[in-house]
Amino acid sequence: MHVKALHTSDWHIGRNLYGRKFTEEHRAFLNWLAETLVSENIDILLIAGDIFDTSTPSNRSLELYYSFLCKVAESHCRHVVVTSGNHDSPSVLNAPREVLRFLDIHIVGSVSGDPEDEVLVLRDRNGKAEIIVCAVPFLRDRDIREAEAGESLEEKSKKLIHGITNHYRQIADLALQRRTAEREVPIVAMGHLFTKGAITTERDGIRDIYVGNLVHVAADSFPDCIDYLALGHLHVPQKVGGSEVKRYSGSPLPMGFGEAGQTKSVQIITFTGSPPEVTPLPIPPFLHLESIRGDLQGILARLETLIKTKENVIGEVIYEGDEIVADLQARLNEVVKGSNVLILRTMNTRVTRQMLKQEESCEMLSELSPYQVFDRCLDAHRIPAEQRPDLQLAFREAVISLERSTDEKDST
Repeated sequence: MHVKALHTSDWHIGRNLYGRKFTEEHRAFLNWLAETLVSENIDILLIAGDIFDTSTPSNRSLELYYSFLCKVAESHCRHVVVTSGNHDSPSVLNAPREVLRFLDIHIVGSVSGDPEDEVLVLRDRNGKAEIIVCAVPFLRDRDIREAEAGESLEEKSKKLIHGITNHYRQIADLALQRRTAEREVPIVAMGHLFTKGAITTERDGIRDIYVGNLVHVAADSFPDCIDYLALGHLHVPQKVGGSEVKRYSGSPLPMGFGEAGQTKSVQIITFTGSPPEVTPLPIPPFLHLESIRGDLQGILARLETLIKTKENVIGEVIYEGDEIVADLQARLNEVVKGSNVLILRTMNTRVTRQMLKQEESCEMLSELSPYQVFDRCLDAHRIPAEQRPDLQLAFREAVISLERSTDEKDST
């Protein structure tokens, strides 16, 4: 047996950063990916969630997605498995799944009433089973636990972890039954979640996906029968618990300036025996983000260097000098005018320090999550520490309830 799979996730098609859309960068990545499936002779493509950046993707975002799937259907790649992420609308993903199934494109946008729907036996051109995929979508709170009045945040977190672990065990048991009935083939599991000890970066745009964001699943919580675990949600490519066969593929494009300079990759998994061979494949830098910090002389020098490279660069400038530069924005605009460098955002910490009479630079509202904004409000109103946990829990539940109602509206 020789089967090659490619693991990717967190495309976030439709991403908007300070008003700048990444449509053409996403198009370039998807074209590269389609070519890679051919050049690497990939049999199975695994996409582990967050295909879109929003639950209501634009027509242009949908066009990119469906055009890519059409290219894959015409290639050597025999199967595509798409599972949802927390940014995705289950109804948007699921809408065409019956049609796409005829092209061997398998969509699992949400948990259904039948766990069998998440166990996919993928077959070769001769009809023989070649791999079994536990296609687990993003598990929403309501999918895996029952709410009870008076629960503490810790109790809810324990129930969520227990629910996630039980769900994977149930799906893996069904996969083992299928393998026994068919033949000895590899089992792959997919998912979209946090794991303990995983690496994140500042300002990466990752949403809290459960109440309090305390639900981090241990690497050893997944059943031993899984030959490869393909995860999404975190944007840094990485191993889970140091395992070669449990991985996040990471996002193909940097989602924010916190990911500037990060090497992006997809994972190629070759099944010829046990364990499989996993090889990260670097993705060309289709989007060059750069955060430029320092005094005026340092910033201007860096801009001149970037302009000379002729490479398209999207940057933010954070002025940290002590000199007052009242016309900073105008001077920067003049330097980059007509060049390959686009400055999306400028932050003058000298001005903000002066305005706020503090030594530390001001936090931008756009950089904070709703939970961080709420915590700043608690600080501003001097709420006692002993009163904060209940208020924070109530706020987190309100935010998740709002996101849940948005998902439910999408599905109607």
